[in-house]
Amino acid sequence: MKGGIIAGVLAAAAASGAVIADRRVRTVRRTGVASLDAFTPPVPDRAGFVRAIDGVQLYYEQDGPPDAALTVVLIHGFCQNRDDLLFQRRALLEQFGERVRIVSIDLRSHGKSHRSDPGHATIDQLGTDLYTVLEELAPDGRVVLIGHSMGGMTILSLADAHPELLPDRVAGVVLIGTSTGKVAALSLGIPAGLAKLSDPVVGFALRGARSRVAFVERGRARVTDLAWTFVQRLAFGSEVDPALVEFITRMIGATPIDVIAEFYPALMSHEKESALKRLSDTPVVIVCGENDLITPVEHSEVMAAVLPHAELVVIPDAGHQAHMERPELANAPLLRLVRQALKARR
Repeated sequence: MKGGIIAGVLAAAAASGAVIADRRVRTVRRTGVASLDAFTPPVPDRAGFVRAIDGVQLYYEQDGPPDAALTVVLIHGFCQNRDDLLFQRRALLEQFGERVRIVSIDLRSHGKSHRSDPGHATIDQLGTDLYTVLEELAPDGRVVLIGHSMGGMTILSLADAHPELLPDRVAGVVLIGTSTGKVAALSLGIPAGLAKLSDPVVGFALRGARSRVAFVERGRARVTDLAWTFVQRLAFGSEVDPALVEFITRMIGATPIDVIAEFYPALMSHEKESALKRLSDTPVVIVCGENDLITPVEHSEVMAAVLPHAELVVIPDAGHQAHMERPELANAPLLRLVRQALKARR
């Protein structure tokens, strides 16, 4: 989530062209670019748009039978798109391809979804959008919701606004690298100048970037190696395949700088701890990387304390993208939850 924020801030700061790429980083990146084919997403069975209540067109892709009794919805993180949960989508297809419908969505202003009015760039609006997607694409049957980072926040917003869905319609929830609040006070494990996202300089840089979008985007294109280095540092907790870092860097880089600026206040003010209690009767899995600098493990522990029946999975040596860094460990409880939902349906 905040990997995208910091990438945007760095883009704004580096737009003058003052940053010089490290040749060593460039060499490693080349090896990653050569292996990007490994991250080609599945060809969806169906794709299209759902119209949000304010008219924004929300892009989705569907896999599996359209009349499946169970639907799994994948909701990505900030500055990313539906491919943020690519490894989870693949695992679900492999395990349950003929038994569940898998819906992968792009949140408003992200991926192929259309741009939102800045006034609607809020977590509560994302929760409303998710409700609209469910009403349109899965009006019947039970659903499992899987969200990473801001996607997890979106699920909490849905639970807060529509408790009637729990637990009858929502058969399970997976929250990956997410937080119920106090985001602005997070430390990113980097120098003091950017250590707190509540620092006024961050908001100032993003406001300036938004007012000079074309200029900043040109500068952003010139500092890809710098962005790559920060994504490697902030998104992962261990040495990973350079292709994975490249994949995430490109995903974040595809998000316009003004979208980053528009959602920034909503992320800083996010507070949904009270919404957690609405999930008390719903099976919940909480997944977090042990070395997550973006949403530290303490945030997952707070959620687990509120939901004593939830399963807390801390992935060793993993960072904010734990579900991509150690997919076999992140997928195991997720697949188990979906399997339980299928059994309960029978």
